[in-house]
Amino acid sequence: MSTENMHEATGAYVLDALSPAERAAFEEHLATCPDCAREVREFAATAALLGAAVSVEPPPGMRDEVLRRIREAPAVPGTDRGPAPDRRPGSPARHAARGGRPWARWALAACLAAAAGLGGVAVWQFQEAEGARQEARRVEARAAALAQVLSAPDARLTSGRIADGGTGTVVVSRDRDRAVFVPSGMTAPPPGRVYQLWFADPGKGMRPAGLMDPARPDAPALLAGAVGGATGIGVTVEPAGGSPAPTSDPLVVLAFPTA
Repeated sequence: MSTENMHEATGAYVLDALSPAERAAFEEHLATCPDCAREVREFAATAALLGAAVSVEPPPGMRDEVLRRIREAPAVPGTDRGPAPDRRPGSPARHAARGGRPWARWALAACLAAAAGLGGVAVWQFQEAEGARQEARRVEARAAALAQVLSAPDARLTSGRIADGGTGTVVVSRDRDRAVFVPSGMTAPPPGRVYQLWFADPGKGMRPAGLMDPARPDAPALLAGAVGGATGIGVTVEPAGGSPAPTSDPLVVLAFPTA
């Protein structure tokens, strides 16, 4: 490899595209050339960032389009004719020559930016799709659990008025050990607050049973956890995120039917 080619081999070196002999020669040159050393560090940092991106199949024709743009880029005056300039490290011609490859650096930057952009899009699309699948699975599981309680042969229900308006009905299945709260006409909680459900355990007080959806106050809610020895449920208004114990008077307390 000639000295001239040494200065052009930084990208190939970073991508491990040199033969063993060429690599050894380039590393010997690298120890005496600060400009090449700096360029290797810059390319290595870019390659590391791209390595973190998700690999995607490039669109058809992308390679041909990139090569076409490189071929159509105007040549830098003076780079295709005349005697070879002095490219020894530190010489003015050496720095001018390195700065005289803007089209090549632009092409490399364009390719890297395109690859990084595609990787980012792939990551975003994967995350969006995976999030949608997980949400669909949650909705399906929730609907199935609600249906199991509401359709249980031993399901029993009781209803009562809610303090801020509307009514609430609790459906309990002792066989399935689950309960569902079905509100009607319930208003949305105040900003920064949430409706919290509780099991009423005799002699133990109120046990947390999950939060209702603030955006859907009329949606049926499957109480979290087993009914166990609970004799009823309650609903309170709590700070966003819920509380370990009630901090407000219940809006409604519904006793489980005994038969």
